[in-house]
Amino acid sequence: MDQNHPMATQPEYDPDRLIDAMLEKLQLKNDAALCRALEVAPPVISKVRHRRLPVGASLLIRLHEVTDMSVAQLREILGDRRQKYRLSDVQGKPK
Repeated sequence: MDQNHPMATQPEYDPDRLIDAMLEKLQLKNDAALCRALEVAPPVISKVRHRRLPVGASLLIRLHEVTDMSVAQLREILGDRRQKYRLSDVQGKPK
């Protein structure tokens, strides 16, 4: 991509950057310690790192609760620049 292109200076989607930033902010030694701090199952962070699980809203909200960083700040570190989110047909429908 051309250096003058507006997207050239913006980071790409990179869950590793977000996880590493959270480890540093919370002064944790490893991904397992981050899972414990976030109270998520141990495979979650591993799956996010290996791109088998996206960083979803619930994980972003949990990161916000634990770090006091805004969801917008977390998304910026992640490289997620979407302006709008789409909900699946399943979400939000009454049963």
